[in-house]
Amino acid sequence: MLSAALQAEMLAVARAARAAAYAPYSSYRVGAAVLGEDGRIFGGCNVENAAYPEGVCAEAGALSAMVLAGVRKARAVLVVGEGPHPISPCGGCRQKLREFGQPDQFLVLAVNENGQPQQWTLEELFPQSFGPEHLSKG
Repeated sequence: MLSAALQAEMLAVARAARAAAYAPYSSYRVGAAVLGEDGRIFGGCNVENAAYPEGVCAEAGALSAMVLAGVRKARAVLVVGEGPHPISPCGGCRQKLREFGQPDQFLVLAVNENGQPQQWTLEELFPQSFGPEHLSKG
């Protein structure tokens, strides 16, 4: 469970990221905020490309910022799109998030434009997922 203050901070980061999104083709801007295990919050936005589907999702951008900062584990993600309906991470992003968090503990928050959240664990959104431990040689 994340405190209301931490959720508000993540929402502010995700909204700022969404404002910077590059979405000239779909006109659908998305922002994400990933909470690293060290407590820092990393933002990312979607970046579209004329050569569909070569764009980058907001969650992937936030994870890249986290990794660049030297953090290798995450606790949560908050995703915000435009309009009245909350959006959850796409399938590809669910797999990317899985790389950095424990499915039963990693929180996924989807927030609509008005700030109304829905919340799941990654395991609820992505059951029986494939992760790093499957490749362990030990």
